[in-house]
Amino acid sequence: MVDENMLLMFRNMTSAWRARRGLRRIVGTATVVMTVSGAFAAPVAMAQPDVSAPAPSAGCGVAHPVSGQSNQQFGTASRSGHYVLDVPPGADRPTPVVVDLHGYLEPAEIERTSSGLGEFGERHGFVTVTPAIDESGLPRWDFEPGSADVAYLSNLLTHVESTLCVDQRRVYVSGLSMGAFTSSALACQLSDRIAAAAPVAGLQDFGWCHPRRPVPIVAFHGTADPIVAYNGGTGPNARFLPSPDGSGSVQTQNNGPAVDGPGPQSIPANAAAWARRNGCGSTPTHQRVTHDVDLTRYPCPATGDVELYSVLGGGHTWPGSTYPSPAPLTGATTTSINADQLIWDFFRAHPMPR
Repeated sequence: MVDENMLLMFRNMTSAWRARRGLRRIVGTATVVMTVSGAFAAPVAMAQPDVSAPAPSAGCGVAHPVSGQSNQQFGTASRSGHYVLDVPPGADRPTPVVVDLHGYLEPAEIERTSSGLGEFGERHGFVTVTPAIDESGLPRWDFEPGSADVAYLSNLLTHVESTLCVDQRRVYVSGLSMGAFTSSALACQLSDRIAAAAPVAGLQDFGWCHPRRPVPIVAFHGTADPIVAYNGGTGPNARFLPSPDGSGSVQTQNNGPAVDGPGPQSIPANAAAWARRNGCGSTPTHQRVTHDVDLTRYPCPATGDVELYSVLGGGHTWPGSTYPSPAPLTGATTTSINADQLIWDFFRAHPMPR
């Protein structure tokens, strides 16, 4: 019975995504009140923010940004797309930017609502860019080296830096699920532009990853994630994900997966791989942060910190989010930590080295 309900839910989701242009208009004009809850039961020592001089972008000489949320279009020769833009007050001076990448199946507007980073950034002084590519089929990303999607995101960064006053030392990327895969990939491929990354429910290590510099990483993952398994590969509920055209399973189309998914390594092994890549020591420390969250932290150079928050019994969700995720499909969401605050604390402490 549970399986039938899951399949029905994904069919309904698929039908909704086919009409996502209409959904964009609805979500874009609706007033969404989002409170991301959660607080530490035990203190975690955080690095102090780096307050050294910014690197102003080209837009600092021409931009007159209006604070608040807006929907923007952006296209290149090979891709057309749009993004939700959240601008804080006072963005007429060099301002940090966080790119928030959606997961498979979900449009940018749902990512913005579920992560809460857009509204959080408006309150805490950073611009949030939540992009999506307008193409047939369900929302997704191609994060492989040299892909048109990665080129689109790089060009989008250039566009944002030329139209807003951006601190180019403080450009960051985060995202959920496939957005976490893509965040991991951008840390590899755009390491000269991305200061730090925060993959949620999908930190990945790629054999082809050769960044030009150590890239600080803070990751979050539920140990009971039923879609991207904590111990590697896909979880049992991944078979319910439809293929990009909405038919069949994403795992079985054409005798294989219809889109790129998680690699076989466990999430802790992926964190360890990033630690090796960043020149960290091999023996991490472990700290119980709350009753259901453990923090693994590697001994790293200041410019290459690697941290993993493991949510004990947690699912395929954003820690601290109040967005009503379908628990039978995604698993439980913890509210004992606030991922937005932890991500921002980590980002503030890790600008691009000069």
